Amino acid sequence: MSASTQQLAEELQIFGLDCEEVLIEKLAELCVLYGQNEEGMVGELIAFCTSTGKARLTPEVLSTFEHEILSKRLSKTWHGSSKDSGHAGARDIVSIQELIEVEEEETLLNSYTTPSKGPQKRAITTPETPLTKRSLSARSPHQLLSPSSFSPSATPSKKYNSRNNRGEVVTTFGSAQGVSWSGRGGAGSISLKALGCPEPLTGRYKSMFQKLPDVREVLTCKIEELGSELKEHYRIEAFTPLLVPAQEPVTLLGQIGCDSNGKLNSQSVVLEGDREHSSGAQIPVDLSELKEYSLFPGQVVVMEGINTTGRKLVATKLYEGVPLPFYQPTEEDGDFEQTMVVVACGPYTTSDSFAYEPLLDLITIINRDRPDVCILFGPFLDAKHEQVENCLLTSPFEDVFKQCLRTIIEGTRSSGSHLVFVPSLRDVHHEPVYPQPPFSCSDLSREDKKRVLCVSEPCSLSVNGVIFSLTSTDLLFHMGAEEISSSSGTSDRFSRILKHILTQRSYYPLYPPQEDMAIDYENFYTYAQLPVTPDIFIVPSELRYFVKDSLGCICMNPGRLTKGQVGGTFGRLYLRRLPVAGEARQSPCVAAQVVRI
Repeated sequence: MSASTQQLAEELQIFGLDCEEVLIEKLAELCVLYGQNEEGMVGELIAFCTSTGKARLTPEVLSTFEHEILSKRLSKTWHGSSKDSGHAGARDIVSIQELIEVEEEETLLNSYTTPSKGPQKRAITTPETPLTKRSLSARSPHQLLSPSSFSPSATPSKKYNSRNNRGEVVTTFGSAQGVSWSGRGGAGSISLKALGCPEPLTGRYKSMFQKLPDVREVLTCKIEELGSELKEHYRIEAFTPLLVPAQEPVTLLGQIGCDSNGKLNSQSVVLEGDREHSSGAQIPVDLSELKEYSLFPGQVVVMEGINTTGRKLVATKLYEGVPLPFYQPTEEDGDFEQTMVVVACGPYTTSDSFAYEPLLDLITIINRDRPDVCILFGPFLDAKHEQVENCLLTSPFEDVFKQCLRTIIEGTRSSGSHLVFVPSLRDVHHEPVYPQPPFSCSDLSREDKKRVLCVSEPCSLSVNGVIFSLTSTDLLFHMGAEEISSSSGTSDRFSRILKHILTQRSYYPLYPPQEDMAIDYENFYTYAQLPVTPDIFIVPSELRYFVKDSLGCICMNPGRLTKGQVGGTFGRLYLRRLPVAGEARQSPCVAAQVVRI
């Protein structure tokens, strides 16, 4: 195999890289030595110069290029392919050459999109040598998730490793005394099924095509549906149009809004009427006569008050929302057995490192305790991580995520635990639209498909007939920043917000949404509504962890697995359906804890 110095010079000229004839001849020798053609060799060289910030080609740069890229990467693949046979046949050379050219194109593209501080070091693998099931199962999670392959900074976090409160239980709910907090892994009979209203979101969809009338249609339908339920529950005869003057008390249906661009306050509340009774009109609301209230933008309410002029409502009564009924297990759900569930929410790395140490510690806990079900929320590759924001990773986002997911699946295989993956809008490689489709897990092995379930964000999940509502969106923070309230006694903001979510029957009842939320309202109406009142609601948040009972639903904020440079928390629940005495319902959640990683 020979290389043309003229063609090499022409290829270099395309990228505006001029160099001496001696260096071009050296480059031709490297082409022969490492089995590269002219175009491929120049592609590698340009990628190397771009990633290292070299503007000119010098003998030192060429020497470093040979040492860092060619001798460590290409020669390994070349000699490895002919190691057993002694001589590489023409068929072997063609297949290897094709792989090298594909890798060159990827490397060149990555050098422009994700610049790094050092040269890119990515191993080329032939179709016979990727990370196969056999090789993965023989490697530990630490070997599977080596950060040096995709991060220039693989230094472990000092603050995280120096923590002294590992395993500390920070909050407890129910009767945890006598609970061993260990499951049966794959030994138990577990039935996992995503529920929908009417069906769950299972695949991608086209977004960014919605029109304002379509958004208004969804909001109108929400007002009318909840208004109909409230009318029937409180036996209200009829709703009065908003702008009709009346000397007697009237009952109005509408949605809470704000009369300005600022945050909602007691002086800026307006009621936006429905289409049927008020043709979408608005009226200011005076809250001075209400002793207790809790309101947020987008909340559907029924108010009673005086509207003498048709221009302002003096509210005297606020009807509380009505939650959906609980799910009634069927024969398909099978016999309920005691179940241990672990829940954790990303980020799974500290902010000053990409070593994924918290995730590896969580895998160790899963293998030790062997929970029946593990529910893991994103972000798995956090868009807010400093190295991601500055494009310092040396591998594509998708590759880093797949390596992370593979580590979790392979690393917990010995435990037999069922895994549920919930995406996040902060997952940098995934679609940033709400509701969010599930991750693609099409390349799983047959045995892993039985225990791995990828669901949408948000999602309602049945675990042997126990209904979990799951969302990775920080709904508590979003609603807590917008809610206003007045109470004569002590009032817990978390409890009020959770009650709003359950009675508004929506995973995201806030409107308008927070600025960084991209909501597709047509799919929101189909996939982001509560089908029933859940038995357990998992709502991870940046706010303080808790476990609370709200309207018979056990609500948990397990916190995040990491908090900046230090370790965070995760949650665990012990489920057992207790015998029902009479008609009284008892929660299947016997005990719950939030634990430090």
